[in-house]
Amino acid sequence: MRIGELALASAVSRDTLRFYEQRGLIAAQRSANGYRDYPEEMVQLVLYIKTAQRLGFTLGEIGSSVAALWQAKDPECAITQLLQDKLSLIETRIAELGELRQELQQRLGQRCPLNP
Repeated sequence: MRIGELALASAVSRDTLRFYEQRGLIAAQRSANGYRDYPEEMVQLVLYIKTAQRLGFTLGEIGSSVAALWQAKDPECAITQLLQDKLSLIETRIAELGELRQELQQRLGQRCPLNP
């Protein structure tokens, strides 16, 4: 499938697909005339990338996980583990932000908030 077909099937722009390719997230074969030719399963991969981004994964994290997911004996289990790991990171970050918020509120009540 050509880049325009993949863009339509996955609801992303051609520029986005080119960007994903530059980042090594997706790959295309080149036909004799230089056009990109993507396999049919690339739609699924692009949809995975979009969903993972929406769930807070960086493109670096996505790139690191893609190969492992394609090779996993149980991809559903592997994805579940990725989501659990991400959730754990987010919960840790929320706790850290809560502590930071509390310290900022305490400092606002001080005469000179930047004193140690």
